Amino acid sequence: MRTAYSVAAVRTAERELMDRLPEGALMQRAAAGLAVSCAELLGRVYGARVVLLVGSGDNGGDALYAGARLARRGAGVAAVLLSPERAHPGGLAALRAAGGRVSHDALRDLGRADLVVDGIVGIGGRGGLRPEAAELARAAGESAIVVAVDLPSGVDADTGEVRGDAVRADATVTFGAYKPGLLIDPARERAGALRLVDIGLAPPATADAEALQHADVAALLPRPGAASDKYRRGVVGVVAGSARYPGAAVLAVAGALRGGAGAVRYVGPAAEAVLARFPETLVHAGPPDKAGRVQSWVIGPGIGDEYGALEEVLAADVPVLVDADGLRFLSADRVRRRTAGTLLTPHAGEAAALLGRAREEVEAARLAAVRGLAERYGATVLLKGSTTLVADPDASVPVRVNPTGTGWLATAGSGDVLSGVTGSLLAAGLPPRDAGSVGAYLHGLAARRAAGPEGTPIAASEVAGHLAAAWGDVMG
Repeated sequence: MRTAYSVAAVRTAERELMDRLPEGALMQRAAAGLAVSCAELLGRVYGARVVLLVGSGDNGGDALYAGARLARRGAGVAAVLLSPERAHPGGLAALRAAGGRVSHDALRDLGRADLVVDGIVGIGGRGGLRPEAAELARAAGESAIVVAVDLPSGVDADTGEVRGDAVRADATVTFGAYKPGLLIDPARERAGALRLVDIGLAPPATADAEALQHADVAALLPRPGAASDKYRRGVVGVVAGSARYPGAAVLAVAGALRGGAGAVRYVGPAAEAVLARFPETLVHAGPPDKAGRVQSWVIGPGIGDEYGALEEVLAADVPVLVDADGLRFLSADRVRRRTAGTLLTPHAGEAAALLGRAREEVEAARLAAVRGLAERYGATVLLKGSTTLVADPDASVPVRVNPTGTGWLATAGSGDVLSGVTGSLLAAGLPPRDAGSVGAYLHGLAARRAAGPEGTPIAASEVAGHLAAAWGDVMG
């Protein structure tokens, strides 16, 4: 599992480590790891032209010491000092001793660079870059490889927010631990490829954010035993579709059939369309409380204004996933009164409506939005988007960040498939946070498979069709 920690937690761990090490040793560890990563990205260090963008803090010191190491290997290294009087003195002396120099024409040197090291602002920075630094950052990205030190300058390490101009890196070399902003958009897409350098930190036991990997998902996936039957494996009820949107029901059922439960019970007006595609589905005209026993409910995809079943589903003493149109009629008080788990799965627009904010605000501050919704509704919330986040109603529990997916998932009906597979995982016994995290992970892998290595347009039904293969990828 990839875990990320707040700036405060990282700072505390750094102080504890520095108390046990000789002065400057921690910076040397960071600089060594940074230099190795830069060398790997260059391929050939001797004769390469490297420019360091150096701010006033330890971040700039890391860049200077790494630049000295590259200079000793034959690179031509020039340092652009944004605050010359506050540049790290030891790092600057080391660079000069190794044959590096201070740049007197930053734009010229940047235009000739093979690699640029962003050491402008460290993890304690807030807000966007100042105009001078922003101009240098834009120039750096025109032709050279850009490597950020710890995180791209101008992004918020704790939240992933970008409140102005920021560096856009090809790679980010981070030290000791990941920071939440490296995993969460809009900052994540500015970080490029992530490389973690172990400098000996011992972060706290509980992370602020975490991202599952194959082994974590494999450990959570439900597996039938020798005594299993379709009912013991769980039955997921799906209330979806309408006369106007029958396809939403078909797609939600498609996801549910491949989500690990033993059976899918569909309730709604699209039974004919569902059975034509999936004859194994159990169908009922409704209402939900007369349809038969289920271990979870999914409600909302494509129901339009036909929300009469929502109260019946929320009254059931089983986990409930509410998506799409179901979210429009949701009461926070009603959800908070439930005793079984509730999982809400909005996209940014739906989240904005639930929070009474503009969509742009949610997209700019995704972590705050998902945390705010989980607190308001007392429910687990899966916020869909460029980075899908899963937040528990308990704010002390780390937010899960889904690392899979592709931009091609931004297509009609893909959320219906996600609701189905996640609801099925709920029926199979996974708690809401795990069901949401695993569902998003498999959904993203299936989309990658559907889009192929070159990345081509996909339809939601193709995502559903690749879920079994995604499951196999995780288990294999």
